[in-house]
Amino acid sequence: MRILLALLALVLSGCSLQPMYAGGGSGAVAQGLAGVEVPAIEGRAGWLVRNALVDRFAAANAGGNDSAPLYRLDVRLDDRLEGLGVVGDNRVTRERRVLRSRYQLVDLSTGAILLDATAGSDAGIDVVSSEYATIAAEQTALENLAREVADQMVTRIALTLRPES
Repeated sequence: MRILLALLALVLSGCSLQPMYAGGGSGAVAQGLAGVEVPAIEGRAGWLVRNALVDRFAAANAGGNDSAPLYRLDVRLDDRLEGLGVVGDNRVTRERRVLRSRYQLVDLSTGAILLDATAGSDAGIDVVSSEYATIAAEQTALENLAREVADQMVTRIALTLRPES
């Protein structure tokens, strides 16, 4: 049994896995995320995504570092609502809300684009007889999609800002 544990420890020590947020709030990734500025993004979806991004970047800045931004995150969104399920009388019974983001992380000191990527997600919505309930479901789907897209973006940005070892 001891030999097996020793071999396992040897194998795991050779893997290149390392913690992304090593060093906590003073680590390189947290400091990089805290230095990201997010300009206004057009539309309601843009407002929701920007707020989610600002919240996540502020969480990385737990140490309260209020220095000048190091990076700018330029974001363009595509928010669509499509009818999917159509019954015999041309009534839509199911919708799909799609939120896609194209974003660029720009180094403010050099103007270089460090990351040019996309993120996106979609959600299905049942269209019911109550128009109010359908509109509420569409808005809730947009709020959830905005948080999900923001999470995808922050994860990708964190990977980009991670120091090479």
